[in-house]
Amino acid sequence: MALTKSLKEIIAEDRTGLLSKHESWERVCLREVADVLNGFPFESRLFHPSDGTPLIRIRDVLTGTTETFYTGEFENQLLVKPGELLIGMDGDFNCARWRSGPALLNQRVCKLTADERYYSGRLLEFVLPGFLAAINAATSSVTVKHLSSRSIEEIELPLPPLAEQTRIVEKLEELLSDLDAGVAELKAAQKKLAQYRQSLLKAAVEGALTAEWRAKNKPQETGAQLLERILKERRARWEARQLAKFKQQGKTPPKDWQAKYPEPVKPDTSNLPELPEGWVWSSIGECFHVVVGATPSRKKPDYWNGTIPWVSSGEVRFSRITETKERITWEGLNNSSTQINPVGSVLLGMIGEGKTRGQVAILDIEAANNQNCAAIWVSETAIPPEYVYFWLWSRYEETRRGSSGNNQPALNKSIVESIPFPLPPLDETKAIVAVLDQAISQAIAQNATIEHSLKQSAAQRKNILKAAFSGQLVPQDPNDEPASVLLERIRAEREAKEKDKSRHRQRKTSHA
Repeated sequence: MALTKSLKEIIAEDRTGLLSKHESWERVCLREVADVLNGFPFESRLFHPSDGTPLIRIRDVLTGTTETFYTGEFENQLLVKPGELLIGMDGDFNCARWRSGPALLNQRVCKLTADERYYSGRLLEFVLPGFLAAINAATSSVTVKHLSSRSIEEIELPLPPLAEQTRIVEKLEELLSDLDAGVAELKAAQKKLAQYRQSLLKAAVEGALTAEWRAKNKPQETGAQLLERILKERRARWEARQLAKFKQQGKTPPKDWQAKYPEPVKPDTSNLPELPEGWVWSSIGECFHVVVGATPSRKKPDYWNGTIPWVSSGEVRFSRITETKERITWEGLNNSSTQINPVGSVLLGMIGEGKTRGQVAILDIEAANNQNCAAIWVSETAIPPEYVYFWLWSRYEETRRGSSGNNQPALNKSIVESIPFPLPPLDETKAIVAVLDQAISQAIAQNATIEHSLKQSAAQRKNILKAAFSGQLVPQDPNDEPASVLLERIRAEREAKEKDKSRHRQRKTSHA
């Protein structure tokens, strides 16, 4: 997790335009015009969800709010005031103004305070994201990327004349305020769309969406009868496979061999809500065969680039899978514990602290999968895979909370099999899918339009910032104090401070 290039190399190789400067400007190290205060490693045993002093952690930098409080003692210099500039030093290296009340600065978060005599704090806020993104891209890491305060202090900021800094900030605020307001509206619409989708999914899998349909249509079999049929068919498939295995081995089936049938997982219904008439609670493992895949050895070239599609957990993203990024060979399949899943299988992401865990997808092709996702063989039943897909989508957050493990929360096969599953009559599952397919498709299309607009806004913002940092957004004024003179003053004061500190140290040494 090291920075692979110097800051000068990063600036020289920049193609975004966000690290540029006008030819009449200078460059100044951030440490010369701003103070960097690192957070403190507060004891986690003194953290509390509601009592004590608010504590800023990395995840809080962008949200501007915190749900963590510290109940111990602290030094007042570690209190962050509203509006102060923060940087998250792990992950994506985000920076933002703190938007809540006074809060403590936790480790791996730092606070920047610009010396407004030489550098506008607002300009620093506009300039920093481009540099942090470039540093992030040049930082190698196996897991989470880490940013050092030294790298922050060594950032070579563009240094316009002070008067020009003021003009740049005023123009940026004028242009970006409308743009940011539009982005806020788009994100609010996106959030409402997501809430609508979730409420629609919830209404569907709880039976509210098809209440009128149920009143007009009497089912040929209830959910309980459908479940009984699924269980009989499932046992019959197991027995047929066992008999075929005995025949292949030339063996006579032993006495009571049927007694070894692994009974599927029944749901714990004690805390589950009441279902509509004709529905029944089951579980994923009771209704369907669940398998976990594997990754053939990467050290064996003969196992890869074959003809068998192979799904990684990163490809399981609330979608239908029609192709895969990678393929394995038959040799790779036969030398690993993965298997080919039938069309119509529903894949569930099992591992990952990001969004992957709990996400689902439907296989529209036969494909193997890796060990980080479970394959639910819905196609062995008459239940539409879309119904299972929508059910798991509706309980995405709940599924994530059901993970095990502390350092790396994860699902496993037994957890997946125990997920409760509401089973309506078969005709009603088809009615639910028909309604949801249309509504969700419309919501997805609307979200795509919003995403396109957000990308356009991001590109427009980038162009405005590029113009600002290259000196093209506002005119240069020959009456401004030159940036070179400003830089001389900055460094002269810094040199004077260093001399004062040196004399102070000498006096302390002589009196000791």
